[in-house]
Amino acid sequence: MTRNNEILVLKLSGGLFFSESFDGVAKSIKEALEKRKELKLVLIAGGGLKAREYIKIASDKGADAATMDEIGISVSRINARILATSLQQFSEAKVPESLGELVESVRANRAVVIGGLHPGQSTNAVAALVAEKLRARRFINATDVDGVHSRDPRKFKDAKRIDRLTPKELEKIIGEESMHPGAYDLMDPVALKLVERSKIDTWIIKCEPKFIEAALNDKRIGGTEIIFS
Repeated sequence: MTRNNEILVLKLSGGLFFSESFDGVAKSIKEALEKRKELKLVLIAGGGLKAREYIKIASDKGADAATMDEIGISVSRINARILATSLQQFSEAKVPESLGELVESVRANRAVVIGGLHPGQSTNAVAALVAEKLRARRFINATDVDGVHSRDPRKFKDAKRIDRLTPKELEKIIGEESMHPGAYDLMDPVALKLVERSKIDTWIIKCEPKFIEAALNDKRIGGTEIIFS
């Protein structure tokens, strides 16, 4: 598949939007756009803890899974609007809510920020779908951990980071990752299938300024690369 070398897709962990790292990440994004005049970015905001909190409340009130997904999508779009405001010299404030709107916005702007699109679809899957649709050069998945590990590094101190692996190897590690609303984390099965079918060049990195700055300049510090062998 011929790639559009001007476009990078960056998925941002929802936890970023309520952390001290937010301003640093926004600065790194703006500096990359200022430095590389040909660069276009599509940024996907996760819902994070706030989305999970609202989803928990809705669940306690008896909401169905589709409604809980819609609540998570709403929160992710609020996060997207905040980031778009921070990038206003490069991005319009309106957050696209469909692939069609996204494509039109990419034509007119250097940076486009979106949240979730459809119930049953994680923001990781949205990012992979966007990368596929736009034939992006790379999908950068910025998460709350530094790449893929042999097991959850937040629970096990002896977890080892894996530098490179295939989709099949990653599939074995994530197993049957939960598809419940708000439960998506490192890379859910739907996102992984999209990456695999279109052989999307994918990096999984930590969602902090120095890692994102490097990735936007085509350098990977730590993290994991998905390869196709």
